[in-house]
Amino acid sequence: MTRRAPAALAAGSVVTGLLAYVLFALLTRGLGAEVAAPVSVLWTQWTFAAAALTFPLQHWITRSTVAGHEAAVRRAAPRVAGVVVGVGLALGVVAWLLRDRLFQRDDAWFPVLVVAVTLASAAVGVMRGGLAGRGRFGAVAWSLVAENALRCVLVAGLLLAGVEDPVVHGVALVAGGLVALWPSAWAFGRCSDDTGDDTGDGAFAFLGGAASGQVVAQGVLTGGAVLLALLGGSPVEVTAMFAALALFRAPYMVALGMLPQLTERVTTYVVAGAVDRLRSLARGLAALTVVAVPLAGLFGWLLGPWLLRLVFGSTVDLGAGVAAVIAAGCTLAVANVVVMVAALAGDRPLRVAGAWGVAVVAGAVACVVLAGSAPVPRTACVFLVTEVVATLALAVVARRSLRLGRA
Repeated sequence: MTRRAPAALAAGSVVTGLLAYVLFALLTRGLGAEVAAPVSVLWTQWTFAAAALTFPLQHWITRSTVAGHEAAVRRAAPRVAGVVVGVGLALGVVAWLLRDRLFQRDDAWFPVLVVAVTLASAAVGVMRGGLAGRGRFGAVAWSLVAENALRCVLVAGLLLAGVEDPVVHGVALVAGGLVALWPSAWAFGRCSDDTGDDTGDGAFAFLGGAASGQVVAQGVLTGGAVLLALLGGSPVEVTAMFAALALFRAPYMVALGMLPQLTERVTTYVVAGAVDRLRSLARGLAALTVVAVPLAGLFGWLLGPWLLRLVFGSTVDLGAGVAAVIAAGCTLAVANVVVMVAALAGDRPLRVAGAWGVAVVAGAVACVVLAGSAPVPRTACVFLVTEVVATLALAVVARRSLRLGRA
């Protein structure tokens, strides 16, 4: 399975991405935009919960298991679970206080579903981390597909049955987390070569840094439309920016599905002290990035505007130059998430968060410097600058954490 793992994970990522589009289309077409609005808000919470919980838990468990610290996962589990439940309940309280604005409802159903989707996202992260740590990448690929496939089946069944209550469809969205009920993935051994303490402080440092870094990375990648709106972009321009980011980040979504194997591979090399293999991976990624980013920019310049109109309709229009910048930035985002995972495998979560902090500051400076520019190119340039600085900062962190300097 090892040789077929990359293809399986990539295929799983592509299929689950397509299923996500199908699910969104089913909801909006079946319920109508207005009725589906609270489900869309719940969906947004799910994406951020995935960044803040699924990703960090998955990589912490994968790294710990591969490094021989499986018992540390078991010891830290009660405290980590307590924090996850606390976060879920806190988000539920916030959702309750803002329920009228967020969901246009005064009942407690959607705040409860916010708690549920948060806990489900954490459970999925634990399940995938347990599977990846044992090298079961085929099972990880199946879990990627099964999560959104289950949601699609449930929503389609509800619509065929004439059920249009958004609460029930929200339950169907949460139900995708049932894929986490994979018993063997949750079986963590009591004995390992781990000698750490039982406090779980190391786990919280890793999870906090990883969560911060991934949430910021996700915000940079998907927040262009929000920034454009704040800078005074028209509704048509905001929609075009959202569509362009959605189109050009397709490779990023595929890369996300392949990260469990990358974590396992890099951690194996770190534990074995295989610096030469790590350097080889670093050189390969650097060479691929240097080639891919300009090619992506050229692709965006030549075909970006046409593709946007083809996929999203004739009203979605974006200039060739802006499309080129966004395509290049989204390609850099792929390299950044790979470097970020490598740095996490080297156990430098707080430095990863710091690298993204530096990148965001650089993006803010660029936004001020470009104050005289039109909103759309200004937003695109800020996005690219942020990703470029993130690339440089994360490369420094990864180089130090994996000890890739000259011997």
